[in-house]
Amino acid sequence: MTFSPQVEEKKVPRQKADLARRGVRVVAALLAGILLFAADWVFLGITAAGQRPHPAMSVPVIAVAAKKGDIPVYVTGLGTVTALYTATVLTQVNGQVVKVPFKEGDIVRKGALLAQIDPAAYEATLLQAQGQLARDKALLAQAKTNFTRYDILVKQNSISRQQRDDQLFLVHQYEGTVKLDEGLVKSAAINLGYTRITAPFTGRIGLRFVDPGNIVHTTDTNGIAVITQDRPITVIFPVAEENLPAIMKKLNAGESLAVEALDRAQNRLIATGRLLTADNQIDTTTGTVRLKAIFKNGDNTLFPNQFVNARVLMETLRGVTVVPSAAVQRSPEGTFVYVVNKDETVSVRKVTLGPSQKDTQSIEKGLSPGESVVVEGAEKLREGSKVRVQTPGAKNSGKKS
Repeated sequence: MTFSPQVEEKKVPRQKADLARRGVRVVAALLAGILLFAADWVFLGITAAGQRPHPAMSVPVIAVAAKKGDIPVYVTGLGTVTALYTATVLTQVNGQVVKVPFKEGDIVRKGALLAQIDPAAYEATLLQAQGQLARDKALLAQAKTNFTRYDILVKQNSISRQQRDDQLFLVHQYEGTVKLDEGLVKSAAINLGYTRITAPFTGRIGLRFVDPGNIVHTTDTNGIAVITQDRPITVIFPVAEENLPAIMKKLNAGESLAVEALDRAQNRLIATGRLLTADNQIDTTTGTVRLKAIFKNGDNTLFPNQFVNARVLMETLRGVTVVPSAAVQRSPEGTFVYVVNKDETVSVRKVTLGPSQKDTQSIEKGLSPGESVVVEGAEKLREGSKVRVQTPGAKNSGKKS
């Protein structure tokens, strides 16, 4: 088979042209990929790497100026309201309850009648003891008279001395019997008095556990009712043992430390009192010591067994640098704030924190009064970020209610 030379000459130029076009497309695709990668690298390098953003892009923030203020220093603990006195009113004699005159929840005075037990059996016992005492007193008087007569007769040698001495010993026996009878009378009188169950102190009476007609016994554990003294009232709360030296120093110096009782959310002040004392030992399992504070509780805002947050005012720091707590940022390197510069950029400033109170934080070192710090929008900032400072509430000023 033979080929024509003219056909071969036409095929060679066409193949060269196809190869050239393919090369151009490959080069163009490579250039496009390189440009796209370069654009992504530049964008990520600017935004994700934490470098300074474009000067034209400013971050809207809210900033306030640091100022001087007073910060109270508290020692806090979760406490339990405890009545100054608590007593379960129990019966000391057995019998049937005939009267329960108190009203549940009332304030009862010391000595007020709380329950009456049928006294008939105890009155009879007292009467018997009194009768026996009267009889034995008469026998004693007779024995003494006889001894006086025997004493005269023995001096006249009319009777033997032994007869006189026996009469003397009989007098001593009756004297002992009379003392025994007097004890029985007193015991019967005491038991009769126990049939009237009275309030041991002035306080609030709780719900009654017995009704008229019930039989009560000295072995009962529930008793008649529970009475508590809640005016004044105490709060017992634990604090860390490292706070004890400062507290004891002030207590030993005779200082009166104010104590505030707040609700569980620590938003509402319930009552104000003073620190009474500290416990005599530290709980080794928790590393805390219990403190007791006393409150007048004239309005009955504190109730026994109520949980409150108690805090002791140790001192008040005067004229310290304070900022809103929202201005303080935290990182592995420590605490810092974003300070707004005059050129509308921010600088990262490391600060040393002092005590705080609610939404206010004191700054011990790193910031001066008058310097503006960012309190909102800090999550978008870096060192040297350009900012646009807005006044508080500016974001919501344009919204319709």
